[in-house]
Amino acid sequence: MSDAVHGYKPAAAAERRFALLLLAPSLALIFVSTVLPVIYLVWTSFQHEDLSMPYLNGFDGLANYTTMLGDGQFWNALALSAIYTGSTVVLQVAIGLGLALAISQVQQGQGLTRLVAILPVVLAPVVVGLFFRTLILTPTFGVFDYFTQLVGLGSHNWLGDPGLALISVIAIHTWQWTPFAFLVFLAALASLPADIYEAARMDRASAFRRFWHITLPLLRPAIMIVAILRITVALSAFAALYAATGGGPGTATEILNLYAYRISFSELQIGYGAALAFTLMIITLVISFLLFRLRRAR
Repeated sequence: MSDAVHGYKPAAAAERRFALLLLAPSLALIFVSTVLPVIYLVWTSFQHEDLSMPYLNGFDGLANYTTMLGDGQFWNALALSAIYTGSTVVLQVAIGLGLALAISQVQQGQGLTRLVAILPVVLAPVVVGLFFRTLILTPTFGVFDYFTQLVGLGSHNWLGDPGLALISVIAIHTWQWTPFAFLVFLAALASLPADIYEAARMDRASAFRRFWHITLPLLRPAIMIVAILRITVALSAFAALYAATGGGPGTATEILNLYAYRISFSELQIGYGAALAFTLMIITLVISFLLFRLRRAR
């Protein structure tokens, strides 16, 4: 027995070494493609790095971050990011859950519905942005503008009017990513136990009470996962927004990600742009951490 135990330890150690050897290439790739860029981003955020005045470049401490605190455009971009993210996530969860509840009651055609629903998700975001900019929301000639004129609401510059541009890009993001929430909720609904609903019907619980006290609590893990994934994507949204409005008109749709891009690659202030990007990353991590803690707490 003792020999068997002593023989097991070297075998287990050998298996761990073999497993680590198999994981080494993937870990090395993750380190090179993720960890090193983040380290470089943090280091750059403490530098005064301006490509228009390279002779002034050098270590600048917390100057970029103190500049950020007094930058009105940063706070405007942060507020727009909060509005954009909050609106799109709430709409995606609400519409996706509503569609999933409706489709789950239909026995025929669910496969075709899933196929149609996944099409917006697989489109490249830049294609979606250009699609809405050139075909859907174009003034006078766009599909949506045609229908608004047809019902007597007139023509509008949906992406060129500061009052409508933010609403329009929220609609674009919601259109593309609501099918993702819909498919997740549809799969989650299919896995719910039927006997609980039978018991609720026997107790004469109404449809609303069954939804509120059974369906919603059971779907809570799926809702939290969808919210976390959609928040991280919305905070880092770039391609569709840039293709549709470029952050304009003016700064009406310039969320923090677009502001960091403009500062870095249009105004060539790489150090300040890195500080903005790192701040956005920290905000995303903190929100995701809090949501995961909330999910575990319940």
